[in-house]
Amino acid sequence: MPFTIGRRELLAALGGAVGAWPLAAPAQQPAMPVIGYLSSTSSEPYAPFVAAFLQGLKEVGFIEGQNLTIEYRWSDGHYDRLPALAADLVARQVVVIAVGGGGITALAAKNATSTIPIVFAFGSDPVELGLVASLNRPGGNITGASNLAVALGQKRLELLRDLLPKAVAIGFLMNPASPNAASDLSGMQTAARTLGQQLTIVNASTEREIDTAFVTLVQERVAAFVIQPEPFLFSRRDQLVALASRHAIPTVL
Repeated sequence: MPFTIGRRELLAALGGAVGAWPLAAPAQQPAMPVIGYLSSTSSEPYAPFVAAFLQGLKEVGFIEGQNLTIEYRWSDGHYDRLPALAADLVARQVVVIAVGGGGITALAAKNATSTIPIVFAFGSDPVELGLVASLNRPGGNITGASNLAVALGQKRLELLRDLLPKAVAIGFLMNPASPNAASDLSGMQTAARTLGQQLTIVNASTEREIDTAFVTLVQERVAAFVIQPEPFLFSRRDQLVALASRHAIPTVL
């Protein structure tokens, strides 16, 4: 069962933390509460999600620059920078930290503070990552939403098999620099063996390597391919969709 809270409840968690700020804030705090936004990705490809985040805040009465300040911290795909960025937000005395860009971002935030509320949204299992105690009772200072996308590898392969029953080879595009690379690859290989499906693995951790990976997929004559659900590849979704369309390769993103 996915660990999720509704959109209104998710925004309420943020709004509740911000709304409580004037009661607990010391005199030297700025005139407006500050939300921290921490992500392992870059700002440009995640602009639509930031816009949706701001719209959601607006719907519950908080407008950036009017009654709220947001401090953005982007690691630009350099996961080793996340602990320092999270610590910087804690030092900034933000009232809540919103995290994006995968479970590794949420872990960095959790390791930085046990008191500031943290709200996440990603596709990993928060219990397996050690973020929450259980799905029903997360406990601690962290909550959020997960669609458990990384646990659906076999289902994604099954879907492709249903659509392309005569497929000989199906590709798996993954980012070897991802902290979840080993576990995601293992899960896909297990799923492929269960289905008796040939799996062609290609790697990409830069935009140029994505182009090269597609050349390999075409040369290997894969019938379709699955993309690892991880922040960098997700941030390059426009490039991936364009390449998949150009080469006419069915894709599950």
